[in-house]
Amino acid sequence: MTSVSSARVVDWIDTDAAGHYHHSAVIRWVEAAESVLHEDLGLLELFGTVPRVRYEVDYLDRLWFREEVVTSLWVEKVGGSSLTYAFEVVGPRGPAARGRMICVNIGGRSGDVPEDGTSSPATAWPDEVRALLSS
Repeated sequence: MTSVSSARVVDWIDTDAAGHYHHSAVIRWVEAAESVLHEDLGLLELFGTVPRVRYEVDYLDRLWFREEVVTSLWVEKVGGSSLTYAFEVVGPRGPAARGRMICVNIGGRSGDVPEDGTSSPATAWPDEVRALLSS
């Protein structure tokens, strides 16, 4: 299973008016772990070519300012043109959030919109990328 873990500290900007982490902090931590995974695999060209199409999170515990969190991210499934990541954010009392993020390969930078203005079509994973993601 292709996976990575990334440690962080809950920063002030990650909190909301109630003093604990804001739901949007989780996606930033997950994307930071994804960045480490892509770098470890030598797949930096995936940035900007695999937009998110679904994101789901179960929030399990509060995380407070200055607490350490570890975000674990792993490839759950590699489809024809899609990629499903699963993740878990663990704080000092145990799991605080877990979920999935599904991305689709569009084969080019997300700013490359066809002339007719439609979204870029999904593109099959190249064999070498599929092999790295599936390792």
